[in-house]
Amino acid sequence: MSGPETDRPRLFGRVGLEPVLLPWSWAEHRLVRARSYWIASTRPDGRPHTRPVWGVWHDSAFYFSTGSLAVGNLEHNPHITVHLDSGADVVILEGTSTTRTDQDVISLLSVIYNDKYHWDLDPDAPATWYEVRPEVAFGWIADDSGRDYGAIFHGTATRWRFGPGSPA
Repeated sequence: MSGPETDRPRLFGRVGLEPVLLPWSWAEHRLVRARSYWIASTRPDGRPHTRPVWGVWHDSAFYFSTGSLAVGNLEHNPHITVHLDSGADVVILEGTSTTRTDQDVISLLSVIYNDKYHWDLDPDAPATWYEVRPEVAFGWIADDSGRDYGAIFHGTATRWRFGPGSPA
């Protein structure tokens, strides 16, 4: 099974290191390990809405549950961006959210979620679970100090494209 198509995103000038494309496994490792994720949805009037959520990366998709303003936003427009907290180990997913209602999936997600967050989420409690399968993703490594003048960022900026039926 092959992964997504990998290439370099368009950058504003290039400095520093010889470019290296990051493997998708680098991004997946960070998606599994992350504690908090930021989601960005769009309000019906077009204004952006971002907020942190807890979630899990499982079987090539990001899953989260929320009761916030994002619920109405995603009902109106299911396009979503998900990214990690870090500005130095960056992973950004762009995709479309779908609501998951099948109890087998929700039960499995609850077990993974409870293990990850040391939580006691009841799989039978009313909750809306969303699945986000990436259509495109971006990743890079950056020097938080800025002393490298963007060399690491420019050397590692990677884009992953997921085509129809493309496994993550």
